[in-house]
Amino acid sequence: MGDEKCTPGGCSDDCCCETDEDDEDAEIITLEFDDGESVECEVMGVFDFEEKEYIALIPTDGSDDVFIYGYKEINDEEFELIDIEDDAEFERVVEEFEKMTVEEE
Repeated sequence: MGDEKCTPGGCSDDCCCETDEDDEDAEIITLEFDDGESVECEVMGVFDFEEKEYIALIPTDGSDDVFIYGYKEINDEEFELIDIEDDAEFERVVEEFEKMTVEEE
């Protein structure tokens, strides 16, 4: 997977930071992978960890998968998803994400 660029439609200035799972207007983006496969995902949220921003995405296909990418805001309506290529960094980010989701329950 290469860097993914997404342009959410009709979003507000802070749309990616606070997405309510029960909100009918949940933000949906489409990930397009290098192999041509595409997956629609709901933005679960953006979070800070170790002085970087990350985004958690949930596929709308009903699977239990969660995609986590580095997150870089380009402007109010566009952001970039960045692959986390370092395995140790990815494991730390996933561990932090799991802690946050347990705390919310």
